[in-house]
Amino acid sequence: MEDFASAGANQVGDPQLQRIIEMETQKARFQALVHNLTDVCWEKCIDRPAAKLDSRSESCIVNCVERFIDTSNFVVNRLSDISKRSSPIN
Repeated sequence: MEDFASAGANQVGDPQLQRIIEMETQKARFQALVHNLTDVCWEKCIDRPAAKLDSRSESCIVNCVERFIDTSNFVVNRLSDISKRSSPIN
């Protein structure tokens, strides 16, 4: 399914409007990513609700986020390498 920003960007001729649409799309994707990451790390690290995070839970959340970032960077770099190898050299 094509999202509104993608569909609209293809029909908009104004470059400034295209940049605004792209920035808003990136913001929405980032917010969705943060929401998903929060869900995953919360379920993994928080045993029970409390008034304050204990050190174990805080450490778990930090590690969860760092592993997610490491994994995302690895995937992006790997896909970039594959793309470079498969594209013809000019």
